[in-house]
Amino acid sequence: MIKMTTTATNNVNDGVALSVRQQTLEPKRSIGNGSTGIEDLDDDGKPRRTGSTISASAHIITAVIGAGVLSLPWVIAQLGWVAGPIALAIFSCITFYTSSLLADCYRYPDPRFGKRNYNYSEAVGTFLGQRMQMACGIIQYVNIFGYSVGYAVTAVVSMVAIFKASCFHKRGFGETSCSTSNIPFMIGFGICEVILSQIPNMSELTVLSTVATLMSFCYASIGVLLSVNKVAKGRAISIAFDIYPLSKRNTGKTTVTGVEIGPEFSVADKVWSSFSAIGDIQVAFSFSLLLLEIQDTMKGPSENKKMKMANLISVTTTTVFYALCGCVGYAAYGNDAPGNMLSGVYDPMWLVVLANVCIVVHVVGGYQVYNQPLYAAIESWSSKKWETSRFVNHEYPVRIPGFKNKKCYINMFRIVWRSGYVIVVTLIAMVLPFFNDILAFLGATGYWPLTIYFPIAMYISRKEIRKYSLKWILLQSLSGFCLICSIAAVCGAIRGISKSLANNPFKAKA
Repeated sequence: MIKMTTTATNNVNDGVALSVRQQTLEPKRSIGNGSTGIEDLDDDGKPRRTGSTISASAHIITAVIGAGVLSLPWVIAQLGWVAGPIALAIFSCITFYTSSLLADCYRYPDPRFGKRNYNYSEAVGTFLGQRMQMACGIIQYVNIFGYSVGYAVTAVVSMVAIFKASCFHKRGFGETSCSTSNIPFMIGFGICEVILSQIPNMSELTVLSTVATLMSFCYASIGVLLSVNKVAKGRAISIAFDIYPLSKRNTGKTTVTGVEIGPEFSVADKVWSSFSAIGDIQVAFSFSLLLLEIQDTMKGPSENKKMKMANLISVTTTTVFYALCGCVGYAAYGNDAPGNMLSGVYDPMWLVVLANVCIVVHVVGGYQVYNQPLYAAIESWSSKKWETSRFVNHEYPVRIPGFKNKKCYINMFRIVWRSGYVIVVTLIAMVLPFFNDILAFLGATGYWPLTIYFPIAMYISRKEIRKYSLKWILLQSLSGFCLICSIAAVCGAIRGISKSLANNPFKAKA
């Protein structure tokens, strides 16, 4: 009993000492009453986490249901009625399984009461060593940067669509005067993100994530409604089988195998487009790089169980939406499905404008959710590098007008570096309007290591699974299958990039 009491006392003392050190690095609450009592701290000396399964689900859905959901009719068109939905289901199940493995890696060695791993790369370092941690960090942060540029391009495309819809409403369709440059919209998006980037951490993004999640449901639903409307107006759902001669097949109809090989679509084109479609599906499920950062916002104990439930809710919800958008969109547009099911659609105009507004709002929130791990990594490193610097570590309390005894905390380093980061992302998005192809490349290269390899490798290490045992072979086979799919997707993305480079990509699109 004496030994146990001494150990408990030492743990409390260590926690108090850690909390004192943390006071110079971050505020106890970014918005709150300024209390610094021990009761406001978690077991690791950091501000008490308040996240729940619902808030974690909102963060995940905000990250995973991007505007890429609007490209799923094109994906189904490349793979067909059979392979398309099956591919969605397969990658959905794989992603849920590996994300569940990852949830148990938040704490070490015990998944419920062990030491916390605050981010993905730290968990990889804990289970697999420092070299793997460095490799994971590079892949993770390069992907985050790439997604940021992709988000900026996506938002601006929707902003331009809103402008054109308004212009067409005033001047009529086909007016050349409705052409515009992307640059003013890109600057406006950058200014908005500079302001929102000052939200200090993932825990403070719950409201923004919830709004963004609702917006994603809204524009995906509008896309489905527009597709249903197109079918109802006479676009019959017809599946062409081999009993029809090729010459009688309309490329606009739906088929079991998707876009058919013919004079204008070679076997090579079919292969490359199928690879690109697989890459788009992988990108649609590439959210594992955020999971441990999201889990770090959840209230304990047993964060792993809550996170697994959040994963189940999120993956199920997104898969249903993906299947609905992809299949209904394919039924409406057939093998001629566009890369964006809302592109070129202006009827009814108010509904299309609403959908694009929802996309912009969702992308604004998703941009912040995706970048929080990168923000946290840079700021944590800087705090350790310059421990005595007030510029880096000091938080200035600012009273919030209209809220009694409520304050927010401003950090000068956070203002300067995050603003600079957003500016760089915005400038790159301006000169690379074809960045969606590069985004597909980054997503395909990041999917296998971040979503498949590292979670499986950490699980094998944690469970001490014997090499060449049946379970080890099955896990490695799953990893190998996903690696092959990722290599194919990378090849398809590289071909897309080469085609974009041949078409004057640096010209801002109107």
